[in-house]
Amino acid sequence: MALNEKPLSVADAQAAALEWIEPVGVERVSLLEASGRVLAELVAAPHDLPAFDNAAMDGYAVIAADTAGTSEAAPARLTVIERVTAGETPQRALASGQAARIMTGAPLPEGASAVVMQERVRREGDTLTLTCPAREGDNIRRRGEDARAGQAVMAPGEWLTAAHVGVLSAFHRALVAARRRPVVAIVTTGDELIEADELPAPGKVVNSNAYALAALARESGALPLVLPLVRDDEARIASAFAEAARAADLIVSSGGVSVGDRDLVKSALTRLGLEARFWRVWMKPGKPLLFGRLLGRPCFGLPGNPVSSMVCFHLFVRPALGKMLALPEAQWRLPEVTATLTRDVRTKGDRPTYLRAQLSYAADDWRADVLPGQGSGMLTSMLGASGLVFFPEGKTQGAAGERAPALRLAPLGQA
Repeated sequence: MALNEKPLSVADAQAAALEWIEPVGVERVSLLEASGRVLAELVAAPHDLPAFDNAAMDGYAVIAADTAGTSEAAPARLTVIERVTAGETPQRALASGQAARIMTGAPLPEGASAVVMQERVRREGDTLTLTCPAREGDNIRRRGEDARAGQAVMAPGEWLTAAHVGVLSAFHRALVAARRRPVVAIVTTGDELIEADELPAPGKVVNSNAYALAALARESGALPLVLPLVRDDEARIASAFAEAARAADLIVSSGGVSVGDRDLVKSALTRLGLEARFWRVWMKPGKPLLFGRLLGRPCFGLPGNPVSSMVCFHLFVRPALGKMLALPEAQWRLPEVTATLTRDVRTKGDRPTYLRAQLSYAADDWRADVLPGQGSGMLTSMLGASGLVFFPEGKTQGAAGERAPALRLAPLGQA
């Protein structure tokens, strides 16, 4: 396994990883499965939407000119000739002096030019009395006002939401082409780990990284495949990674990539013939990060510390999944902002540092409340973290009121 002698910068490591990432394939999915997927086709309106002029509310379809100049002192009286409900087709055209009872969504009768709200009229039998004029187009949804036939409405790379699904259904689209959800195999190793449903024991810690990484993968449009926890045995670790490569599009592991006596992931991957791209990134938290290609699958070896693992997911795995889903870069790159620090901050400054912070926007300014617990094992510090404030190498402190660059931890596709 050929590895870089010096840690890469975050930017160089991101670029190096993305060079080895390719988009996944396309499949057709039903509209009930489309939300949260990435569109893989151009969608144009097959017809005008709405397809016909229709009433925007319950009332009466009238000829606006028949109501000109009306008032309490000089009312207009029209004859109701028909009743049209949604789903029906008008049977008669309006002539001067006539009106039609009409319901919301019902097609407008020929000759009608306005709909008068039912609350603004009086009706006795078939006689309709109006005391205020109607204007041309009042309460009418015009044919094609939402979309014209042939108009491009959605483009490949859009993250499908409930609004997209609603429009697709209005276009009579029961199926839509979407990027397949990448399968992300999650491998965690360590004799000290137990599962969340196991009883606590001395010296043991819960395998929280597997659950957190699975949730992050799902939030990023992927399907997590959590493999059984692997003990610190090189042969077992190699077997787990081989299984992951067979089952998934991308592999993410947690732990075992540093330089300790029980950090066996690198040697296990070497046994399997990992094509290494880099190991170690000049950042804090998350320096011992490994990336390569295993049996043709991209493979990220993330640090074992919980915060380091999650931060590295945001900075490296998230962009990789965005590229696999063929999202535009603007949607997978973490949004960058400049924020005002709300408190004094101190760091060691020995490496470029990403500080967990709560970002908020008010009065035309981003504010960053750097959270007090910044240790890489302090998992609860991620609860309030909506961003990462960046301090370059050598910067050891920041004063309240100072401006600093920050990354927003926006969900993939919602940047």
